[in-house]
Amino acid sequence: MKPHPDTGIQKRFIISIVVTLIILLAEVIGGFWTGSLALLSDAAHVFMDVFALILSFIALKLSARPADDTHTYGYHRLEVLAALINGLTLVYISFEIFHESWLRWQTPEPVKSLELMIIAMIGLVANLFVAFVLGGHDHSHNHDGHDHGEEGHTHKQEDLNVKSAYLHVIGDALASVGVVVAGAIIWFTGWNWVDPLVSVLIGILILFSSWRLLKGSLHILIEGVPKGMSVTEISDALQKVPAVKEIHDLHVWSICSGHIALSAHILLTENSDRKEVMCTLKECLLHDFGIEHTTIQFEEGNCGQGEIAK
Repeated sequence: MKPHPDTGIQKRFIISIVVTLIILLAEVIGGFWTGSLALLSDAAHVFMDVFALILSFIALKLSARPADDTHTYGYHRLEVLAALINGLTLVYISFEIFHESWLRWQTPEPVKSLELMIIAMIGLVANLFVAFVLGGHDHSHNHDGHDHGEEGHTHKQEDLNVKSAYLHVIGDALASVGVVVAGAIIWFTGWNWVDPLVSVLIGILILFSSWRLLKGSLHILIEGVPKGMSVTEISDALQKVPAVKEIHDLHVWSICSGHIALSAHILLTENSDRKEVMCTLKECLLHDFGIEHTTIQFEEGNCGQGEIAK
Protein backbone atom coordinates (compact mmCIF):
# COMPACT_ATOMS: atom_id res chain seq x y z
CA MET A 1 0.00 0.00 0.00
CA LYS A 2 1.30 3.43 -0.91
CA PRO A 3 1.77 5.49 2.26
CA HIS A 4 -0.17 8.71 2.65
CA PRO A 5 1.48 12.03 3.47
CA ASP A 6 1.79 12.72 7.19
CA THR A 7 -1.27 14.69 8.33
CA GLY A 8 0.90 16.50 10.87
CA ILE A 9 3.09 17.86 8.09
CA GLN A 10 0.02 18.90 6.12
CA LYS A 11 -1.28 20.88 9.10
CA ARG A 12 2.09 22.58 9.48
CA PHE A 13 2.03 23.58 5.83
CA ILE A 14 -1.54 24.91 6.05
CA ILE A 15 -0.65 27.04 9.09
CA SER A 16 2.50 28.30 7.37
CA ILE A 17 0.65 29.15 4.14
CA VAL A 18 -2.07 31.10 5.96
CA VAL A 19 0.43 33.08 8.06
CA THR A 20 2.63 33.81 5.05
CA LEU A 21 -0.36 34.99 3.00
CA ILE A 22 -1.18 37.43 5.81
CA ILE A 23 2.43 38.66 5.73
CA LEU A 24 2.19 39.13 1.96
CA LEU A 25 -1.04 41.12 2.20
CA ALA A 26 0.32 43.28 5.03
CA GLU A 27 3.57 44.06 3.20
CA VAL A 28 1.83 44.92 -0.09
CA ILE A 29 -0.58 47.29 1.67
CA GLY A 30 2.22 48.62 3.89
CA GLY A 31 4.53 49.13 0.92
CA PHE A 32 2.07 51.39 -0.88
CA TRP A 33 1.10 53.13 2.38
CA THR A 34 4.67 53.93 3.46
CA GLY A 35 5.96 54.51 -0.05
CA SER A 36 8.73 51.96 0.54
CA LEU A 37 10.03 50.09 -2.47
CA ALA A 38 12.08 47.89 -0.14
CA LEU A 39 8.91 46.67 1.57
CA LEU A 40 7.25 45.98 -1.78
CA SER A 41 10.39 44.11 -2.86
CA ASP A 42 10.22 42.05 0.31
CA ALA A 43 6.57 41.36 -0.52
CA ALA A 44 7.74 39.93 -3.84
CA HIS A 45 10.10 37.68 -1.91
CA VAL A 46 7.24 36.64 0.38
CA PHE A 47 5.23 35.80 -2.74
CA MET A 48 8.03 33.38 -3.64
CA ASP A 49 7.74 31.84 -0.17
CA VAL A 50 3.97 31.44 -0.52
CA PHE A 51 4.48 29.74 -3.86
CA ALA A 52 7.17 27.45 -2.42
CA LEU A 53 4.95 26.47 0.50
CA ILE A 54 1.96 25.78 -1.75
CA LEU A 55 4.19 23.86 -4.16
CA SER A 56 5.57 21.66 -1.39
CA PHE A 57 2.08 21.09 0.00
CA ILE A 58 0.75 20.08 -3.42
CA ALA A 59 3.74 17.78 -3.91
CA LEU A 60 2.85 15.96 -0.69
CA LYS A 61 -0.78 15.63 -1.75
CA LEU A 62 0.08 14.44 -5.26
CA SER A 63 2.54 11.88 -3.95
CA ALA A 64 -0.44 9.90 -2.62
CA ARG A 65 -2.46 10.21 -5.83
CA PRO A 66 -2.23 7.02 -7.90
CA ALA A 67 -1.17 6.94 -11.53
CA ASP A 68 -3.80 6.26 -14.17
CA ASP A 69 -3.98 5.12 -17.80
CA THR A 70 -3.37 8.66 -19.04
CA HIS A 71 -0.66 9.69 -16.55
CA THR A 72 1.35 6.54 -15.91
CA TYR A 73 3.90 8.42 -13.77
CA GLY A 74 1.17 10.17 -11.82
CA TYR A 75 1.05 13.96 -11.52
CA HIS A 76 4.48 14.64 -10.03
CA ARG A 77 5.75 16.66 -13.02
CA LEU A 78 3.15 19.36 -12.28
CA GLU A 79 5.43 20.37 -9.41
CA VAL A 80 8.33 20.86 -11.83
CA LEU A 81 6.28 22.81 -14.37
CA ALA A 82 4.92 25.06 -11.64
CA ALA A 83 8.44 25.67 -10.33
CA LEU A 84 9.60 26.60 -13.85
CA ILE A 85 6.77 29.11 -14.27
CA ASN A 86 7.48 30.51 -10.81
CA GLY A 87 11.16 30.93 -11.63
CA LEU A 88 10.43 32.81 -14.86
CA THR A 89 7.95 35.05 -13.04
CA LEU A 90 10.49 35.86 -10.34
CA VAL A 91 13.12 36.80 -12.92
CA TYR A 92 10.66 39.32 -14.35
CA ILE A 93 9.82 40.62 -10.85
CA SER A 94 13.50 41.03 -9.94
CA PHE A 95 14.22 43.12 -13.05
CA GLU A 96 11.15 45.24 -12.35
CA ILE A 97 12.57 45.84 -8.87
CA PHE A 98 15.91 46.89 -10.40
CA HIS A 99 14.13 49.28 -12.77
CA GLU A 100 12.03 50.88 -10.03
CA SER A 101 15.07 51.07 -7.74
CA TRP A 102 16.99 52.98 -10.41
CA LEU A 103 14.12 55.46 -10.78
CA ARG A 104 13.90 55.87 -6.99
CA TRP A 105 17.67 56.30 -6.77
CA GLN A 106 17.56 59.17 -9.24
CA THR A 107 14.61 60.83 -7.51
CA PRO A 108 14.28 59.53 -3.94
CA GLU A 109 10.78 59.71 -2.53
CA PRO A 110 9.90 60.24 1.15
CA VAL A 111 9.33 57.06 3.12
CA LYS A 112 7.30 56.65 6.32
CA SER A 113 10.20 55.04 8.13
CA LEU A 114 8.49 54.38 11.48
CA GLU A 115 5.54 52.61 9.87
CA LEU A 116 8.00 50.78 7.62
CA MET A 117 9.93 49.43 10.60
CA ILE A 118 6.76 48.34 12.41
CA ILE A 119 5.37 46.44 9.41
CA ALA A 120 8.76 44.87 8.65
CA MET A 121 9.13 43.80 12.30
CA ILE A 122 5.69 42.18 12.21
CA GLY A 123 6.73 40.36 9.04
CA LEU A 124 9.99 39.25 10.65
CA VAL A 125 8.23 37.85 13.73
CA ALA A 126 5.67 36.08 11.54
CA ASN A 127 8.43 34.57 9.39
CA LEU A 128 10.25 33.31 12.48
CA PHE A 129 6.98 31.75 13.66
CA VAL A 130 6.56 29.97 10.31
CA ALA A 131 10.18 28.79 10.49
CA PHE A 132 9.49 27.43 13.98
CA VAL A 133 6.37 25.60 12.74
CA LEU A 134 8.25 24.00 9.86
CA GLY A 135 11.43 23.41 11.87
CA GLY A 136 9.56 21.32 14.45
CA HIS A 137 9.01 18.68 11.78
CA ASP A 138 12.25 16.79 12.48
CA HIS A 139 11.25 15.80 15.99
CA SER A 140 7.89 14.44 14.86
CA HIS A 141 9.48 11.99 12.40
CA ASN A 142 12.80 10.99 13.89
CA HIS A 143 11.65 9.80 17.29
CA ASP A 144 12.27 6.13 16.46
CA GLY A 145 15.61 6.72 14.72
CA HIS A 146 14.98 4.55 11.66
CA ASP A 147 12.93 4.15 8.51
CA HIS A 148 10.96 1.24 7.13
CA GLY A 149 11.19 0.52 3.42
CA GLU A 150 8.92 2.53 1.15
CA GLU A 151 7.42 4.42 4.07
CA GLY A 152 10.87 5.59 5.13
CA HIS A 153 11.61 6.74 1.59
CA THR A 154 8.36 8.70 1.51
CA HIS A 155 9.27 10.37 4.81
CA LYS A 156 12.63 11.36 3.30
CA GLN A 157 10.80 12.96 0.36
CA GLU A 158 8.54 14.80 2.80
CA ASP A 159 11.64 15.96 4.69
CA LEU A 160 13.05 17.40 1.45
CA ASN A 161 9.85 19.36 0.82
CA VAL A 162 9.81 20.71 4.37
CA LYS A 163 13.50 21.61 4.27
CA SER A 164 13.05 23.47 0.98
CA ALA A 165 10.11 25.48 2.33
CA TYR A 166 11.97 26.14 5.60
CA LEU A 167 14.98 27.61 3.76
CA HIS A 168 12.67 29.86 1.71
CA VAL A 169 11.14 31.27 4.90
CA ILE A 170 14.54 31.79 6.53
CA GLY A 171 15.64 33.72 3.44
CA ASP A 172 12.61 35.99 3.69
CA ALA A 173 13.27 36.55 7.40
CA LEU A 174 16.73 37.83 6.47
CA ALA A 175 15.18 40.12 3.85
CA SER A 176 12.82 41.45 6.53
CA VAL A 177 15.83 42.23 8.72
CA GLY A 178 17.24 44.26 5.83
CA VAL A 179 14.00 46.24 5.55
CA VAL A 180 13.99 46.93 9.31
CA VAL A 181 17.58 48.18 9.11
CA ALA A 182 16.67 50.38 6.13
CA GLY A 183 13.74 51.84 8.07
CA ALA A 184 15.97 52.55 11.06
CA ILE A 185 18.61 54.29 8.92
CA ILE A 186 15.97 56.43 7.21
CA TRP A 187 14.39 57.24 10.59
CA PHE A 188 17.67 58.47 12.11
CA THR A 189 19.33 60.03 9.05
CA GLY A 190 16.59 60.85 6.57
CA TRP A 191 18.55 59.08 3.81
CA ASN A 192 15.67 57.98 1.59
CA TRP A 193 18.11 56.56 -0.97
CA VAL A 194 18.68 53.63 1.42
CA ASP A 195 15.22 52.33 0.45
CA PRO A 196 16.06 51.65 -3.23
CA LEU A 197 19.48 50.32 -2.20
CA VAL A 198 17.91 47.65 0.02
CA SER A 199 15.41 46.96 -2.78
CA VAL A 200 18.29 46.13 -5.13
CA LEU A 201 19.78 43.74 -2.55
CA ILE A 202 16.43 41.98 -2.17
CA GLY A 203 16.09 41.88 -5.97
CA ILE A 204 19.48 40.17 -6.21
CA LEU A 205 18.35 37.65 -3.57
CA ILE A 206 15.19 36.94 -5.59
CA LEU A 207 17.17 36.63 -8.84
CA PHE A 208 19.62 34.20 -7.25
CA SER A 209 16.79 32.08 -5.84
CA SER A 210 14.91 32.11 -9.15
CA TRP A 211 18.03 31.04 -11.04
CA ARG A 212 18.45 28.03 -8.75
CA LEU A 213 14.77 27.22 -9.23
CA LEU A 214 15.02 27.47 -13.03
CA LYS A 215 18.23 25.46 -13.14
CA GLY A 216 16.76 22.66 -11.03
CA SER A 217 13.48 22.57 -12.95
CA LEU A 218 15.14 22.49 -16.37
CA HIS A 219 17.55 19.78 -15.21
CA ILE A 220 14.60 17.58 -14.26
CA LEU A 221 12.68 18.35 -17.47
CA ILE A 222 15.63 17.33 -19.67
CA GLU A 223 15.95 14.20 -17.48
CA GLY A 224 19.42 14.89 -16.17
CA VAL A 225 21.03 12.72 -13.51
CA PRO A 226 19.69 13.80 -10.09
CA LYS A 227 21.93 16.13 -8.11
CA GLY A 228 24.29 14.31 -5.80
CA MET A 229 24.11 11.05 -7.75
CA SER A 230 26.77 9.42 -9.90
CA VAL A 231 25.94 6.91 -12.62
CA THR A 232 29.42 5.46 -12.17
CA GLU A 233 28.89 4.87 -8.43
CA ILE A 234 25.49 3.27 -9.06
CA SER A 235 26.95 1.03 -11.77
CA ASP A 236 29.86 -0.01 -9.56
CA ALA A 237 27.48 -0.87 -6.71
CA LEU A 238 25.24 -2.97 -8.96
CA GLN A 239 28.19 -4.82 -10.48
CA LYS A 240 29.21 -5.96 -7.00
CA VAL A 241 25.99 -7.99 -6.80
CA PRO A 242 26.75 -11.69 -7.38
CA ALA A 243 25.73 -13.00 -10.83
CA VAL A 244 25.90 -9.52 -12.43
CA LYS A 245 28.35 -9.63 -15.34
CA GLU A 246 27.79 -6.36 -17.20
CA ILE A 247 25.45 -3.36 -17.22
CA HIS A 248 24.17 -1.67 -20.38
CA ASP A 249 21.95 1.36 -21.01
CA LEU A 250 21.91 2.56 -17.41
CA HIS A 251 19.70 5.64 -17.09
CA VAL A 252 18.88 7.61 -13.94
CA TRP A 253 16.53 10.59 -13.91
CA SER A 254 14.08 12.49 -11.70
CA ILE A 255 10.34 12.41 -12.26
CA CYS A 256 10.16 15.28 -9.78
CA SER A 257 12.21 16.39 -6.77
CA GLY A 258 12.75 13.43 -4.46
CA HIS A 259 11.19 10.93 -6.91
CA ILE A 260 14.00 9.17 -8.79
CA ALA A 261 13.69 6.50 -11.49
CA LEU A 262 16.19 4.10 -13.02
CA SER A 263 16.28 1.72 -15.97
CA ALA A 264 19.05 -0.68 -16.97
CA HIS A 265 19.91 -3.74 -19.04
CA ILE A 266 21.89 -6.20 -16.94
CA LEU A 267 23.84 -9.15 -18.30
CA LEU A 268 23.81 -12.09 -15.87
CA THR A 269 26.05 -15.11 -15.56
CA GLU A 270 24.62 -18.43 -16.64
CA ASN A 271 22.24 -20.33 -14.35
CA SER A 272 21.58 -17.29 -12.17
CA ASP A 273 18.58 -17.10 -9.86
CA ARG A 274 16.87 -14.11 -11.48
CA LYS A 275 14.35 -13.60 -8.70
CA GLU A 276 17.05 -13.48 -6.04
CA VAL A 277 19.26 -11.18 -8.11
CA MET A 278 16.33 -8.83 -8.78
CA CYS A 279 15.53 -8.56 -5.07
CA THR A 280 19.18 -7.85 -4.26
CA LEU A 281 19.44 -5.17 -6.96
CA LYS A 282 16.25 -3.41 -5.88
CA GLU A 283 17.30 -3.48 -2.23
CA CYS A 284 20.69 -2.00 -3.14
CA LEU A 285 19.11 0.79 -5.20
CA LEU A 286 16.53 1.66 -2.56
CA HIS A 287 18.69 1.63 0.56
CA ASP A 288 22.00 2.85 -0.88
CA PHE A 289 20.69 5.44 -3.33
CA GLY A 290 17.03 6.05 -2.43
CA ILE A 291 15.87 4.93 -5.90
CA GLU A 292 12.42 3.38 -5.59
CA HIS A 293 11.13 3.27 -9.17
CA THR A 294 13.29 0.81 -11.14
CA THR A 295 12.95 -1.00 -14.47
CA ILE A 296 15.55 -3.73 -14.94
CA GLN A 297 15.85 -6.01 -17.97
CA PHE A 298 17.95 -9.15 -17.63
CA GLU A 299 20.01 -10.52 -20.53
CA GLU A 300 21.93 -13.74 -20.98
CA GLY A 301 24.18 -12.55 -23.80
CA ASN A 302 25.80 -9.30 -24.90
CA CYS A 303 23.12 -7.59 -26.99
CA GLY A 304 25.52 -4.80 -27.95
CA GLN A 305 23.14 -1.99 -27.02
CA GLY A 306 24.85 1.10 -25.70
CA GLU A 307 28.09 1.37 -23.81
CA ILE A 308 28.92 -0.52 -20.69
CA ALA A 309 28.47 1.77 -17.68
CA LYS A 310 31.72 1.92 -15.75
